[in-house]
Amino acid sequence: MPRMHEMSLMESVIAIVCEMAQLNGASAVKSIRLDVGVLSHINPDSLLFCYEAVRRGTIAEHAALEINRIAGEGWCLDCGKTVPLDERFGACPDCGRYQVQATAGDELRIKDMEVI
Repeated sequence: MPRMHEMSLMESVIAIVCEMAQLNGASAVKSIRLDVGVLSHINPDSLLFCYEAVRRGTIAEHAALEINRIAGEGWCLDCGKTVPLDERFGACPDCGRYQVQATAGDELRIKDMEVI
């Protein structure tokens, strides 16, 4: 079941994509690629569901949507290493301490789009 969070995010994504496409003289959007971090608390399935609803009636109505998951990564202040993160505020997998600052995996980014 989609959450309001994903609906609002997808409405913003479609608005940005359509605006940029029109500013660049495009008549339609063929595809959209998003980067969604695993630490972002954004559900990709919910995004896809919301995408079906919000793209109708826009120049992105027939665009394919691809969602790329971005792994979580952080910098451990205690051991000075870049480490993988499976959860926000998780422990460093090397030293076990919780002084890890997230450096990747919490983003939602329009990576690119194809227009005609």
